[in-house]
Amino acid sequence: MKYLLTLIAFIVFGTFATQAQVTIKPAVGINLSDYSKDPQTGDYKSKVGWQIGGTVAFGKKWYVEPGLFYVKKSTEAVDLGTTIPDVTYDISGLRIPVAIGFNVIGHEKSAVGLRFYGGPSAFIVTSKGGFPTNEEINNAQFGLFAGAGLDISIIFVEASYEWSLTNVQKDISQIDVGKSRSVFIHAGVRIPL
Repeated sequence: MKYLLTLIAFIVFGTFATQAQVTIKPAVGINLSDYSKDPQTGDYKSKVGWQIGGTVAFGKKWYVEPGLFYVKKSTEAVDLGTTIPDVTYDISGLRIPVAIGFNVIGHEKSAVGLRFYGGPSAFIVTSKGGFPTNEEINNAQFGLFAGAGLDISIIFVEASYEWSLTNVQKDISQIDVGKSRSVFIHAGVRIPL
């Protein structure tokens, strides 16, 4: 049964991909991330992080757009008390978003366009700093995101907000920073095929 469902998914995706417009979209950008639970004696302050990668959009008015980005997120715990210094939490990894979008104005080949999109994402942690031990971090984190994009000629700019569905740490009995919340802003070029 599992094999049959996988085969059907590949046939449907293959049919959709061969008949749809395909656009490659390399991009770079910045992000701001914080956590949902503030420390008892302070709070979290977003620091600017960055990302580089790209997506491939399949479709015209409605589209599906999987992507892959290398992301560095940074957050600082501040005002933790007089004896405890501020702590910076850095997490880097691969972000894999899968967006479903709609072109409100224009389409994939228009000179000007406005799009709205959203979908699930996965974040695979490759390095981390600032946490008491590296073993305490969930190496796979999942989330949902929503955003908007503006296309001008071959240039695009996108902004999205992501809500994590997974706690950052595995064991929340000692220290619980909660779930990450991130704003992603990136720009790049559209290369229609």
